Amino acid sequence: MNPHFDALETRDPQARESALLAALPAQVAHAQAHAPAFAELLQGVDAASVNSRAALAQLPVIRKTELLARQKASRAAGGNVFGGFSTLGFGQGMTRVFASPGTIYEPEGARADYWRMARTMFAAGFRPGELIHNCFSYHFTPAGSMMETGAHALGCTVFPGGIGQTEQQVTAMAELQPAGYIGTPSFLKIILEKAAEMGVALPSVRKALVSGEAFPPSLRDWMTAHGVDAYQCYATADVGLIAYETASREGLVLDEGVIVEIVRPGTGDPVPEGEVGELVITTLNPDYPLIRFGTGDLSAILPGTCPTGRTGQRIKGWMGRADQTTKIRGMFVHPGQVAEIVKRFPELTKARLVVTGEMANDQMALHVETAQLADEGLKVRVSEAVRDVTKLRGEVHLVAKGTLANDGKVIEDARSYQ
Repeated sequence: MNPHFDALETRDPQARESALLAALPAQVAHAQAHAPAFAELLQGVDAASVNSRAALAQLPVIRKTELLARQKASRAAGGNVFGGFSTLGFGQGMTRVFASPGTIYEPEGARADYWRMARTMFAAGFRPGELIHNCFSYHFTPAGSMMETGAHALGCTVFPGGIGQTEQQVTAMAELQPAGYIGTPSFLKIILEKAAEMGVALPSVRKALVSGEAFPPSLRDWMTAHGVDAYQCYATADVGLIAYETASREGLVLDEGVIVEIVRPGTGDPVPEGEVGELVITTLNPDYPLIRFGTGDLSAILPGTCPTGRTGQRIKGWMGRADQTTKIRGMFVHPGQVAEIVKRFPELTKARLVVTGEMANDQMALHVETAQLADEGLKVRVSEAVRDVTKLRGEVHLVAKGTLANDGKVIEDARSYQ
């Protein structure tokens, strides 16, 4: 039996990169022509020239805050509910509309496996002809449908268990004997504990695909000890599948239908490979053509290739949130402001703003990596830039390259709140 979902997973890495970049100019042109928001955001951009990662990195990053603001403004004006980001209108081409907190509305197109989830289900061990117990919500948010459409594309039948009703979930599993579970890891743990409490055996549930929350090794080991081989995937309501776990248990392999960048939080600037930063996704979905969508999630590229034979790049998984905006002495300081300070000085390579002290006695210090550790004049100039950009006074510490932690943090709040 083929251990891979399709031939795309094992193609030459350069062939994959060439194919993704070859599709990029057409996607940019499509978005400009058919998504009014991108016609405005990418005004003056020559789509044909966006044919490299360097060119892509020059385009603006679109974050949820902008999606929300544009959707709200458009709806208030009686316009498009999607704020001009979708190329679809209501009707045959759009099967469903979902809502995420905010409220941000997302379209679901009519294409098979619209969210591209079949690939991660296959990697988790699911095969055509099986019954899957789907415990993601079918209410408002798209998670339930994301998984169901992927299962159908794989050739599986789905029981729409949804969320809650733990005893009924146990009973359905015992009677239907599904091949496995799809949902959040915490709910699977609750179901297995409830089954033990009820004295009900669930011998068929031996595999699971989990997502929607952190899946630490301790919980994975707990699942294994209870007879369930669980794998995780990383997906969002905006772009669908981004990355998925394989049998190697080494990071998450990137999906074949997205272009992934990792940028310094608060900016659109790609970080060196291996450095932690914010995941920015460009999807090749023609219906909702999000270009340089900032997820707000942190991760880093994992070097090497997957031992399973999949040749796509890997990320280390979810490593926290990128939004580190912090209030200091009544003023908000954003990661983008720290990046602006660094850009003013070519001598600086990296920075971290550390906030200490107790309530009502905030102290802040900017730690910057540089080769010029004894340059007092540089320290003074950086200190002046800190005050100019943030409107706050702060200390500046010059540190050697490689000193600052590689954890994606631009602002560290180390204050005591006791």
